[in-house]
Amino acid sequence: MNAIEINGISKSYGAAKALDRITLSVHKAELFGLIGSDGAGKTTLFRILTTLLNPDCGTASVAGLDVRQQYRNIRNVVGYMPGRFSLYPDLSVSENLDFFAALFGVDVRTNYELIAPIYNQIAPFAGRRAGKLSGGMKQKLALCCALIHRPAILFLDEPTTGVDAVSRSEFWQMLAELKDKGITIFVSTPYMDEAQACDRVALIDKGRILAIDTPTRLTAGSDKNLYEVSAREMWPLMLALRKLPQVADCYTFGEAHHVVTKEGFDPSATVEALQNVCRAFSLS
Repeated sequence: MNAIEINGISKSYGAAKALDRITLSVHKAELFGLIGSDGAGKTTLFRILTTLLNPDCGTASVAGLDVRQQYRNIRNVVGYMPGRFSLYPDLSVSENLDFFAALFGVDVRTNYELIAPIYNQIAPFAGRRAGKLSGGMKQKLALCCALIHRPAILFLDEPTTGVDAVSRSEFWQMLAELKDKGITIFVSTPYMDEAQACDRVALIDKGRILAIDTPTRLTAGSDKNLYEVSAREMWPLMLALRKLPQVADCYTFGEAHHVVTKEGFDPSATVEALQNVCRAFSLS
């Protein structure tokens, strides 16, 4: 039995279709990545799997439990870390941890060995209010709170967005150690470099799964050039890039834009054209 089974899941918000017949499975003790740009449907899928939303159609099971019929049981065996910091900012680090342990009816000491490598990094700030922590420290605290009841499956929705590069690297190292302890991890991210740390990844765009494979095979199968660009004025930058004759597509991916170029254009001239547009929109 797989840890997560999703079959034909769809979800719409009015006329906007967030998910369109999603089908995929996640193996036990697997680090599985859901890779997609902002608005691709990642958060909607996570909310369905963590029983915060009902799908319009299709079925899904988490740890062998149906997301519609057995939602109470699912909440006891999963840990969920949403994209936005969701802990209590006025409570201290230790108070937040005690609170979430009490919610699940466990004692912090019971599963302390599981979170110890993470919590030891923020222990010096145990008395500080959570709202006063740095971005990286907030994420580590949120991860500790999601793990305190030793869940079988951990859902992480864009856990490193807005976090510095060093903290991002440390966070993914922690996830690898958790996977080695038998925890299934389903993580979404807009960063392609983070996908390399996953066992398998699914590419999602406009609510549809485009491909599912290992990061190495997905990268090897790409036959188009992809560039990451950014400037001070990101929205007009996107509009300008889409008008370039050598650009096939441009979309937001994390904190930058990804540009897919057409075949038949000189690569060096294409890079120069992209750089010129970026400079134009970096001016104050």
